[in-house]
Amino acid sequence: MTETIAVECMDGAAAARAEPEFRLVYAEVFTEEPYEETPESVDANFRRFRSQVRKKTFSAALARTGDGEPVGIAYGYPLSPSTGWWDRLITPVDDELRREDGRRTFGLMELAVRAPWRRLGVARRMHEAVLADTTAERVLLNVRPDVKAAQAAYRSWGYRKVGEAHPWEGAVLHDVMVLDLRGSGG
Repeated sequence: MTETIAVECMDGAAAARAEPEFRLVYAEVFTEEPYEETPESVDANFRRFRSQVRKKTFSAALARTGDGEPVGIAYGYPLSPSTGWWDRLITPVDDELRREDGRRTFGLMELAVRAPWRRLGVARRMHEAVLADTTAERVLLNVRPDVKAAQAAYRSWGYRKVGEAHPWEGAVLHDVMVLDLRGSGG
C-alpha cells in the first residue's frame, strides 16, 4: 500500500465519538486467529471502552487512510494505585515493580492494525502518538507469546518481558512487558 495513513491523537471524548471506527478495527483484528474473539467478547470489550474513555487521562490514536477508512487503533491510560494488573501475574514480582501511583505507568490497553496495513510502520506511529503527551515513567502491556509479529515489534521498541499473566478470567497466558520511558524523551 502506498497510500498515506494519517494518525490522529484523541482524548476520551473524541475516541468515544469514533467508537464505530475503533470497534471496526478491533473486531476485524481480534476475531482473526489466534485471538478468535466472539461477538460477545467484542461487545464486552466495548462496554469497558465506554468506561475507559471517561477517564480524564485516557489517550488514543486512530489511523486512517486518506479517504477516512480506519486502519489501526491504540489506546490506554495511566494505571491507578489500586490497579489489579499486577495481581494477574502467575509469578510474583517485587513490590517496587508493582508500585503504582496513578501517574507512574501508562497501561497500553489495545494496539491493533488491520491486515492490509500491517508492516508499514502504522503500529509504531500510533504507539508514539498515544504516548506523546504522557508523563509516565513506563508503559505496561500484555501480549500473547504466540503472536510473533507483535512480540518482535514490542521488543524492537525497547519493551522487556517482566512476567506472565492470565489478564482476565479464562484468558490464555500472556507475556507482561514493560517499556522504560525515562531518558527516552517520552
